[in-house]
Amino acid sequence: MSSSDIRGTQVFSRNGDLLGQIDHLMIDKASGQVAYAVMSFGGFLGLGTGTYPLPWKTLGYESGIGGFVTDVTHRQLTGAPALTEFWFDDLDYARRSYAHFGVAPYWR
Repeated sequence: MSSSDIRGTQVFSRNGDLLGQIDHLMIDKASGQVAYAVMSFGGFLGLGTGTYPLPWKTLGYESGIGGFVTDVTHRQLTGAPALTEFWFDDLDYARRSYAHFGVAPYWR
C-alpha cells in the first residue's frame, strides 16, 4: 500500500464506530519503521477537528470495510498523553504513548 493511499483511510473501533481517518504517517528515520499513524477526528465540516498520533501497531487493515480497525477506545483517545511541542522526537512521550495504548514500542 502506498503512503498516499493511506491518507484519508477511515479508522473504526471493533464495534464499528467511526473514530476518524488517517491524516499522515510518522516514520522513524533511523529504523525506517512506521511509528505512528496521525489520525484526525471530531469536528464538523472541518471545524473543531483534532489530530492524534496512534502507535501504528494499534491498527489493523480490514479489506472488507476498506479501512483500519483498532481496539483503541474513544476514552483512550481522549485520555492519551498530552502532546509536547516536539512529541515526534521525544522518547519519553513515545514510551508513555505506547504504554497508554498497551502495545510494545516499535523500537524493540
